[in-house]
Amino acid sequence: MITMTEKVFLKRLGFKIKQLRTEQALSQADFGIEIDVEKSNVSRMESGRVNPRTYTLYKVAKALNISISELLNFDE
Repeated sequence: MITMTEKVFLKRLGFKIKQLRTEQALSQADFGIEIDVEKSNVSRMESGRVNPRTYTLYKVAKALNISISELLNFDE
């Protein structure tokens, strides 16, 4: 069984958040307002440099109109 490292997980999560955010034509600033975090934190999240808290993931999923399980599914 191959396990995913934290670094790989955070990179994939960040890539997916950025992809979904840009598909909805949201800027990092607007998305940050939507999820109540600074634009710089959105940038760090999207680049995989920060491990978001569970409640932040909930707000991210809600703002993107998806479930948390969809957000964390990298098989697509």
